[in-house]
Amino acid sequence: MHNKNLVSSCILLLLLSSIPSFNVVVAGDGESGNPFTPKGYLIRYWKKQISNDLPKPWFLLNKASPLNAAQFVTYTKLVADQNALTTQLHSFCSSANLMCAPDLSPSLEKHSGDIHFATYGEKNFTNYGTNEPGVGVNSFKNYSEEGGANSFRRYGRDSPRDNQFDNYAPDGNLVDQNFNSYSTNTPGSSGQFTNYGPNTNIPTLGFNSYSDNGAGSDQKFTNYGKKTNVPDMHFTSYSDHGTGGGHEFKSYADDGNAGEQSFKNYGKDGNGADSKFTTYGNNTNVDGSTFKNYGETANGQSQKFTSYGFNGNNPQHNFQNYGVGGNGPSETFTSYRDESNVGDDTFTTYVKDANAGEANFTNYGQSFNEGTDVFITYGKGGNVPHINFKTYGVNNTFKDYVRDTATFSNYQNKTSQVSASFTRGKKVNNRWVEPGKFFREKMLKSGTIMPMPDIKDKMPKRSFLPRVIASKLPFSTSKIAELKKIFHAANDSKVAKMIGDALSECERAPSAGETKQCANSAEDMIDFAISVLGRNVVVRTTENTKGSNGNIMIGSVKGINGGKVTKSVSCHQTLYPSLLYYCHSVPKVRVYQADILDPNSKDKINHGVAICHVDTSSWGPTHGAFIALGSGPGKIEVCHWIFENDMTWTTAD
Repeated sequence: MHNKNLVSSCILLLLLSSIPSFNVVVAGDGESGNPFTPKGYLIRYWKKQISNDLPKPWFLLNKASPLNAAQFVTYTKLVADQNALTTQLHSFCSSANLMCAPDLSPSLEKHSGDIHFATYGEKNFTNYGTNEPGVGVNSFKNYSEEGGANSFRRYGRDSPRDNQFDNYAPDGNLVDQNFNSYSTNTPGSSGQFTNYGPNTNIPTLGFNSYSDNGAGSDQKFTNYGKKTNVPDMHFTSYSDHGTGGGHEFKSYADDGNAGEQSFKNYGKDGNGADSKFTTYGNNTNVDGSTFKNYGETANGQSQKFTSYGFNGNNPQHNFQNYGVGGNGPSETFTSYRDESNVGDDTFTTYVKDANAGEANFTNYGQSFNEGTDVFITYGKGGNVPHINFKTYGVNNTFKDYVRDTATFSNYQNKTSQVSASFTRGKKVNNRWVEPGKFFREKMLKSGTIMPMPDIKDKMPKRSFLPRVIASKLPFSTSKIAELKKIFHAANDSKVAKMIGDALSECERAPSAGETKQCANSAEDMIDFAISVLGRNVVVRTTENTKGSNGNIMIGSVKGINGGKVTKSVSCHQTLYPSLLYYCHSVPKVRVYQADILDPNSKDKINHGVAICHVDTSSWGPTHGAFIALGSGPGKIEVCHWIFENDMTWTTAD
């Protein structure tokens, strides 16, 4: 069927490709536009497949590919030869409104004197500012505002100059910033990273061989990677063999979602270098940190973690070979993983064989849902080590640790009071669950004032590919090598990871009772919806984002299908170069439309769509809904708004 459509479409488009302008009115609809563009085809497809005459969902139809008729012909030909398509990738991505990473050409540019970069981006700095004599400063301000890729290789090497990065790579998608051999062999230089990579979507922020062999070098990271989605931040061989100086991480990776931070060989063989982590990874969702060979065989280093992993959801922290063989290391953890939901920490060969080492854990692991902490070979073999635990949580395992000098005080050997109140079904104020993200069905009544979460779409703006093009591109994990070649994605790049993650989720086996499909064209989404619900369907979304992050008042409310329990199909965006939706059937729900009012003026500001899950028996007990609302699986219904650019399908009233 697809081949017949392709042949007929190509014949018509070939006839039109030589016409510079072709604008008609689609008969009967009054919709202006070229009927031979992907959008024109989609409008006709909707009319053919949907049996009712309700108003068309322009929020969906406008996601069609923006290719004009001539471009449609060109790229339909190119996609048949993927080698030809990859040579035209950037024009294809631009014309089709896809998200593709830029290709950076190498640069061996050097400079002298103070340099200031403002509103600058997608640059490869190789051997930049190396061997630069004298004291001075290089400043990057409002750099790479749209994200993108930047590479700093051997930047500032053998130079004592200061470097400042302010408001660097904010609000971007697939941000890829790499600093390799940065400021190595530098005496007395400093680096400041302020508002580095905030509000970014899937950033890679990497420092390899950063400030190694430095003397008296200070590095400060403030608001680093804040409010990022799935960040990958890694420090490899950071400040190794350094003398003096200090490293400070303040508000690092706060409010992030499902990210990973990796510190390998950090401060190894250092002499008197101090590190401070303040409000590190706070309020994050499934955050993970790995410290490997951190401060190993260092002399007199001090590491302080204050308010680390606070109020997070299931944070995971792993310390391996931390402070091993050091001379007089001091490690302090204060308010570590407090008020978090679950969470796991592992300390393996921690402060082992150290000389007069000291580790202090104060107010440690006071999570309101029990987590686990494992200490293996902790402080063993050291020379008079002092290990102190004061007010720490449950589910701790201590194996092969120094017993003679370890002190334990105020150990919580039973569930904490906060956790106990949670198990009795009371609401717990845990900030990782955004206010208003989940609510009870009884809130959907006229006059109710309630918080509304941030329903703004954080995904990059993309369009669907036309079905005739999407169907010719590989779309499976077995052919990921072909996809990476087409999209110029290196094996270890964020684009490659993004593609792999999306395909894996699409190929995941459905949950019990779930029917699912990934739709990489609007036509595929329509076909899936009608396969579940029939042809008499309607698709809805919340009208706009007004009311987000504030209190709202509920106006008039209408239950879809009379407010009866029904079946729906929900579709959620998935990160991919083209617009891709994960669609799945949702049984036993009630769907509502509600006017959303300003609580002060009572003016209508939005028209929201909410879905209430009647059966939550298969949900996990630590689901955010139960943390926010209390209770547990199968005991309550849970409602939420349909966010911007997500949508839900039901049979038409």
